[in-house]
Amino acid sequence: MIERVSPISRATAAVLPGIVGRLAPEAIVPVILLATKQEARGALMRVGGLRVIDRTLRQMARLRDVRVTIVSDGSIRLPKRLPAHVTVRTSENPGAVVTELKTQMDDPIVIGADVVRVQGNRLDRGTRVVDRATRRVAEDAVFEDLMRGDLGLVARVINKKISFRLTRYLLVHLPFTPNMITLVAGCIGLCGAMLISTGTYDNVLMGFLLAQTQSILDGCDGELARVRFQQTGIGEWLDTIVDDFLNVAIVLAVGVALWRKGAPLGDFKDIKVGNVLAALNGGTFLDMKMALAAAGMLLFYNVVAYRELVKQGEGGEVLKIRWWFAYGQSLKSMSGAGAGPLKAILTIGKRDFFIFAWLVLAYFDLLPIVLLYALVLAIVYAGVAVGQLMTPDWRLRPPV
Repeated sequence: MIERVSPISRATAAVLPGIVGRLAPEAIVPVILLATKQEARGALMRVGGLRVIDRTLRQMARLRDVRVTIVSDGSIRLPKRLPAHVTVRTSENPGAVVTELKTQMDDPIVIGADVVRVQGNRLDRGTRVVDRATRRVAEDAVFEDLMRGDLGLVARVINKKISFRLTRYLLVHLPFTPNMITLVAGCIGLCGAMLISTGTYDNVLMGFLLAQTQSILDGCDGELARVRFQQTGIGEWLDTIVDDFLNVAIVLAVGVALWRKGAPLGDFKDIKVGNVLAALNGGTFLDMKMALAAAGMLLFYNVVAYRELVKQGEGGEVLKIRWWFAYGQSLKSMSGAGAGPLKAILTIGKRDFFIFAWLVLAYFDLLPIVLLYALVLAIVYAGVAVGQLMTPDWRLRPPV
């Protein structure tokens, strides 16, 4: 039985009866979803831009091992389209219907339409929404779950603090899809690359600010997709391709910017501070060649990464690729001896980190250092790609 909470109470969380282990993959679990007047207040409140009842149904749509019967008295307007394994029983006496269903089903799970679950497959855990206070508690839990363990340093410390607020207080209330956010952010990043290519200090700094803005918005699309349950394979691929395209565009823009300055990249014959600072004021066509080389190596890495995504069937997220240097583990799931130091080293190669680092370097007018950073990064990425191509398939299998 479900413990009822009075609508006027301000309970912050209501944990449903323990049913851990009920959702075995091979079993079909019957679920009764109560959508009656008692649940109406919380079920109609919005958490993350979705009504609680809609959030529950979208979660249920992702569970293949449940069969859901909605018991309704007409108090809650249900979506016109319901998942294939969801049926509706409408009655003025929902209690009698529940009793009848319990006799027909094998120990069904009874849940309320006013409960928000962070993990949809854990029907035993959730926060019952009965008022504004519990609605906020539920929404806090939903957004806290977005803080994944595989986030980069800058993403965790800076980007997510901004993107979470944008997503929570603005984007979830607007009719934008995650893919729209990806494309808008991509256009902003492309404008940034065009400004960088002009070579003037103000434009270069503004260009990298736009690149950082795109990096922040790049987190919003994924957050919006997870909060609304709109994750798609196309969305993953679009996000990856846009980021990779912008990385190449920014590197080429830096090369063009230094070329336009027309001063030597690094006449380091005499290692003196004055000579070094003077050398950092501009570049020659050599810088353009370095940028082209870096861009070429990044493109090579991208092609190999896309090949691995298709080959390994991991969707469009590069972090899911099983790499040779991780002994068949993905960067997202990497564990074991040496995983910590390796992840620390990889931090400076993550996009959130180098985009922010390039912005800082641009602020101090150290554009040649940005190019050297990009070149070293491209060499490492290309080396990783070569190693992946030379590694036999049996070594890339997931560890047992």
